Amino acid sequence: MKDEREKHPLICMTSLAHVNSKLESLAEAWKVISMPYKLNIFSKILILLVLLLIPIVLLYSYTNRIANNVVQDQIQSSNLNQLSFFMHQLDVDVERLAMSPVILGSDPYVREYIDRNESPDYDMLREQSRIIQKLSLQSVSSGWVNELTIAIPHGKQVLSSSIFVNGTDAWPWNSPIKRTWTFEERKGDNGVGSFIREISEPIRAQVADQANVLYQVRFSAQNMIQLLNVYKQDKRSDPFLINGENGTILNSSSNPAITKAIKEGLAVQSLPPSGQIQLKIAKEQYLISFVKSEQLNWYLVDYVPVQKILSPITMTRNLFYVSIGLLLVMSVLASFLLYRNVQIPIGKMIQSVQKVKRGDLSARIDYRAKNEFDFLIQRFNEMAEQIQVLVEDVFAEKIRSREATVKQLQSQIHPHFLYNSLFFIINSAEMEDKESVVAMAQNLAEFYRYTTRVENQMVRLQEELDLVSHYLNIQNLRIHRLKYAISVPDEMLGEWVPRLILQPLVENAIVHGIERSVEGDFITITGEQEDRWNRLIVEDNGGGLHEAGLEKLLKQLQAPMSDEIGCGTWNVHHRLYYQFGEGSGLTFERVIGGGLRAVLTWKRNAQENELADRGNTL
Repeated sequence: MKDEREKHPLICMTSLAHVNSKLESLAEAWKVISMPYKLNIFSKILILLVLLLIPIVLLYSYTNRIANNVVQDQIQSSNLNQLSFFMHQLDVDVERLAMSPVILGSDPYVREYIDRNESPDYDMLREQSRIIQKLSLQSVSSGWVNELTIAIPHGKQVLSSSIFVNGTDAWPWNSPIKRTWTFEERKGDNGVGSFIREISEPIRAQVADQANVLYQVRFSAQNMIQLLNVYKQDKRSDPFLINGENGTILNSSSNPAITKAIKEGLAVQSLPPSGQIQLKIAKEQYLISFVKSEQLNWYLVDYVPVQKILSPITMTRNLFYVSIGLLLVMSVLASFLLYRNVQIPIGKMIQSVQKVKRGDLSARIDYRAKNEFDFLIQRFNEMAEQIQVLVEDVFAEKIRSREATVKQLQSQIHPHFLYNSLFFIINSAEMEDKESVVAMAQNLAEFYRYTTRVENQMVRLQEELDLVSHYLNIQNLRIHRLKYAISVPDEMLGEWVPRLILQPLVENAIVHGIERSVEGDFITITGEQEDRWNRLIVEDNGGGLHEAGLEKLLKQLQAPMSDEIGCGTWNVHHRLYYQFGEGSGLTFERVIGGGLRAVLTWKRNAQENELADRGNTL
């Protein structure tokens, strides 16, 4: 190449001048194009949108939270007030029924019957009929279905507004007197139970037999159920009554499961007279309102899902967020169209110009903008192709040779590897771990003594394996879980190979396989020989590569050298191919169960001296 340049100096000078003029014209054109678009337009628009929307969203969230709390408090207060009013009406009706025995005790006909019922000239049947009629009229005068009964213990007489109780002999004369409202289930109540209250004369009597007369009022819980049904229809709620003794009165369409869960969560014995609490039932939050009856000592309970209370506010909030989201999506779409049609072509051109500036004359813009940028991209590709042809005609071989040598040395001597090893020595020395210090220093010295020798480019395979052993020992000191095994036939140890052909593959196995996998811990190096070929296999049990990644890696080995391609594996493949010819080189395979297998293949050294001499002259 040097001889060619000396024979044709005019051609070289002309080519360089033409290249410089092309680059200068391209740079001037680019300054004009890229001046308004120095920053990423898409990013600027997105940042501006976010800065505008954040205060709006924060302000709305704050006001929405305040409105939410105010409305929730108002609705909760309204629910509790309505429940209290309903309970007050119920207590008024119950209190009116509670006055019935008092009224009966003051009735002159009833008093006369009680005082004279044993007189021989007293018409008992007629008076009983009159009193039963009075009891029936007073019973039906109430809005509730009820029973009024007069029991005279010494005569075993029972007079009642109910034909099923009137004159019965099955009255519980030995039962305690129920001076407060008591809930019990009686045959004939259809399973809903009833409330009873009694007044005796004299007042000090404890059981029915001790009294001269007993006045009883009873009303069915069906009255309560009907009122609860009416309240539920008006308020769209689900009220029910409970007490501290497992008594429960539900409306006709109540949900037993939710009612049971609420009763278990309320702890009725310790509740205040009225109030509200929130309970989570079946992954949903409920607002529970309760009011205690002054007459019955039962609690009227109502519940409603919190989400139902907040549904209007939630709907408004969701509409706002949807509107903001749609605005953001539309803005992002508009920004994306601007980014795709303007920013991406400009970015592609910037990247390609920078590649050309760095010396990568194979850079091309593989993008169709479908607008005015297509013309610029096409002209750039044409100029880049002309520049590449001119430069390759004059300096291609020399540049490729020097670039491969520099990249090879850079791929082998890693400053971080040396720094980490030295820090390991420092830490081990501080911990007085003499054996680790000596082992690391010895292996590191052997490693760098070998890698810095450049006089012989062809070495025996034994020397490469010794270098890899030192390298693996160094990594083992740093990564204690790392284990390795080397199995190479003795016949292969004398084979000639390019220097530093194996270590990059072992390094890749550690960096990209073992260190990136928690379970990866083992590397094997295996040698095989056939009639005309040597094969060296480096295998790890790390994370491996997926199918697309492996396909990309294999394509990169065949592609021209570029910044996107790893120097180590690319150099290994092409050095073997250049040294040993067709069929030699590097390939990768996936390992079943995880890991990656790198396979080095080269011809057996039938002409060892010729290959060694050829390699040492490079």
